Amino acid sequence: MKEVVNKEILKWLDVEIIYPILDSSWVSPVQCVSKKGGVTVVSNDNNGLIPTPRKDNFPLPFIDQMLDRLARKAFYYFLNRFSGYNQIAIALNDKEKTTFTCPYGAFAFR
Repeated sequence: MKEVVNKEILKWLDVEIIYPILDSSWVSPVQCVSKKGGVTVVSNDNNGLIPTPRKDNFPLPFIDQMLDRLARKAFYYFLNRFSGYNQIAIALNDKEKTTFTCPYGAFAFR
């Protein structure tokens, strides 16, 4: 999980979505959650951690079904996890409130 967090932090720093912050009274720890249909880690009887596959409760439709649904529509949109959720304007005096901490430091969203 540390490797995943590090990769995301570096990517967000590179495109200036986040910035390092030294002092904030609004700090939340990072919570890692596995994707639906991915692998989750569970404890076994010996207190060891083992990866376990998860069932996809929300499978994507087949591409031909999607194209049939979109073909006659006037409007449609697409949001991806990287750019879609990171386009919310934050007031300057509220940026500190977005501070989160992880093993690599404390960061806030721009």
